[in-house]
Order: sequence, then structure tokens, then C-alpha cells
Amino acid sequence: MHRFDNWSCNNMEKIYGYARVSSKEQNLDRQIFALRAHVLDDRDIITDKESGKNFDRPGYRSLRDTLLRAGDTLVVKSLDRLGRNKEQVKRELEWFKAHSIRLKVIDIPTTMTDLPSDQGWVMDMVNNILIEVLSSIAEQERMTIRQRQAEGIAAAQMQGRHLGRPAAEYPERWDEIYSIWLRGGISATRAMQELGIKKTTFYKLVRMQQGGE
Repeated sequence: MHRFDNWSCNNMEKIYGYARVSSKEQNLDRQIFALRAHVLDDRDIITDKESGKNFDRPGYRSLRDTLLRAGDTLVVKSLDRLGRNKEQVKRELEWFKAHSIRLKVIDIPTTMTDLPSDQGWVMDMVNNILIEVLSSIAEQERMTIRQRQAEGIAAAQMQGRHLGRPAAEYPERWDEIYSIWLRGGISATRAMQELGIKKTTFYKLVRMQQGGE
């Protein structure tokens, strides 16, 4: 049957599939159906119903840390099923490469091509291209985030708004009460009562007064 054409002649080398959706309400069927054309046994299709923001997922951790061995192949429907964070996905691809694990992405046909063993350099080239593309995307995302933050701050400043925690202001009679407290004439609790401020604000103002902030 054609679904097993890519099964390695070496039975020690296995093909695993990985499918992921972000929540328990979502369905894995479409991904599993696609993976069955490339994975010999459904038991070798590992799944998660977890966010792709990082790789701290039970199914994936078991796959990566326990099941995958050098020479094995991992198949995913699309690269974002592996993860959403481009920088982290890039690091995973580098880990696969370093451990001689091949990644096939069904939605990227170039990665699905089976090559003679003496042309393994072609797959190395494909892996390198994937890593470089992800690096570029990750860097572009970081630049976009920084640009949006800078634009947001600039826009807020133009409108006279302050971003972040508001600066503490000295209450009326601060100089008088602070001087008395500093000389030991009243307790800190009494000083807070006289000024009508909370403990955290009082000591923040003390640090400011003393040049700590």
C-alpha cells in the first residue's frame, strides 16, 4: 500500500507523527487523517491538546525525550502544529538536525521527498533553509513587536499620557511630617496616618526623598 512506501527498510528507524490543537474542544481528526498516509501505526501518532506557545506539552515531551532516536522521522501536518513560537521552533529544528532526526512537514512538499542515502546533503540543505527562514521570521516578529511598542509610547507621549505605573506624588505636609519622623518625633505609622497614605507609598516617598529612586 502506498501509505507505507516511505517506511524504512531498517526496522530500528521509525516514523512518528505529531498532531496538536490548542484546546480540548478542538478536533484532531483532520491532522490524524493526513498523518496516517505516512505513519505505519496509529500508536506512533502522538497528540496534544495544548497551546503552541511553548514545548512544555506532555505528548511532545514524551515524543522528544523518550521515543525519537537517531535515524527516526517525525511528520507533522504543518509547522505551526509543532509550535507557534518561531524562535523555539527553530531551536527544535536545530535539535532534530543535531540528533539525526528528519522532520517532514506535509504542507511543505520539499520536506516530504524521499532521497537516496547518498543524497542526504539535499535534506541537510532543506533543513538549513527551514531554520534560516524561521530565524528570519522570528527576528522580523521581534522587530515588529519592538516597533509597535515604540510607536505606542510615542503616541501616548504625544497625547500627554504616561505609560506604566504612575509616579508617586508627595502629599501636602510631606516636608513637615517627614522631618518630624526623621528626627524620631513620631512613628512611621503615625506619619502615614497624618499624611493619609499607605505603607508602600510612604516608604516609596522616603526612598525618593533620600535619592533611592
